[in-house]
Amino acid sequence: MKTILKLVLLASILSCSRDEPLVNVGNSIISLPEEPFDYINISLPSHFTNNVPGQPLPTSVIGLDNTPNNNPITNEGATLGRVLFYDKNLSANGTISCASCHKQEKGFSDDAVLSVGFNGGHTRRHAMTLINSKYYARGRFFWDERASTLEEQVLEPFQDFVEMGMTLEQVVATVQEQDFYPVLFENAFGSRDIDAERISRALAQFVRSIVSYSSKYDDGRAVSNSPAVNFPNFTNEENLGKNLFFRSIPNGGGSCFGCHTTEAFVSANPGPQNNGLDFVSTDLGAGEVFNNPIFAGRFKTTTLRNIELTAPYMHDGRFATLEEVVEHYNSGIQGHPTLSPALKDNNGNPVRLNFTDVEKGALVAFLRTLTDHSIGSEEKWSDPFN
Repeated sequence: MKTILKLVLLASILSCSRDEPLVNVGNSIISLPEEPFDYINISLPSHFTNNVPGQPLPTSVIGLDNTPNNNPITNEGATLGRVLFYDKNLSANGTISCASCHKQEKGFSDDAVLSVGFNGGHTRRHAMTLINSKYYARGRFFWDERASTLEEQVLEPFQDFVEMGMTLEQVVATVQEQDFYPVLFENAFGSRDIDAERISRALAQFVRSIVSYSSKYDDGRAVSNSPAVNFPNFTNEENLGKNLFFRSIPNGGGSCFGCHTTEAFVSANPGPQNNGLDFVSTDLGAGEVFNNPIFAGRFKTTTLRNIELTAPYMHDGRFATLEEVVEHYNSGIQGHPTLSPALKDNNGNPVRLNFTDVEKGALVAFLRTLTDHSIGSEEKWSDPFN
């Protein structure tokens, strides 16, 4: 009886035209709203779109969007991308989807140090959060920045022999075989043609739609002229941590904002950075990609939004807690040849912040104010497979 019900509901899906969006189909394969979710009209707060006067670094995200002109986000495109993102059929044995390593409730990261692939193998590096991906102005992806665009990046996990174990031809064929995809492609792109480029574009639209701007920090920032002033909704500890985050090292702070810039807390720096994890790199990071020793040990700087939920930390997941991360920057920076200049003192040695326990705890408390619980609860980013 249940199988018959599914067939009837699938027939209903297939009868939909572009003017007749997919409906919620209950017990069938996917569950989508009659009208697509709104992925376009996000109400960014004013502090996201206006620079603070007199600040040496940009605070707004204006000019940072890496969306290409030929792939703007549409509601229908992101809807298709959402289904593709959660579809486990697109792995070699039907057990892994993009969402397996980028979990909504974990800030679209993974709580495992290394993610598990379709055949039980482990990925080489920790799964990076996808939040605020659209605001990485450089537009390159993966920890080592080997993908020049998000459109390129989203296709690579399918083809990774550890992650999903497919070829692009197999991915396209698998999508073509599933009855619910043709109408989704028609809604998104105007025809039912299915190819790798359209799969790439839809997935990139969905990922770029994941933007965080609703946290305790944002509530305080909305009623404050600058991120540097005390927020009325913060505790004394949180305000202390915020001040340490934004204040320069010579002025007793950590200069954290220098690398995690703008209200998106994502790097506006020109390229990957070496944050002093090791004196000698066992993973060359971007050095492998660009074949240049100046990039050895450098990795992409990701957003701090929802960092409370994205443990463990760094490209190799070596730090289990925020406390460990803060201690690294406080006392553990290593003097690597490509160490970021921002992490060197006037003599070229690794910076030692020498924060007190109170200050370190305050910095952790501030980082937790960046948690945006709407990211984990928004249905438009959730699993449509029931």
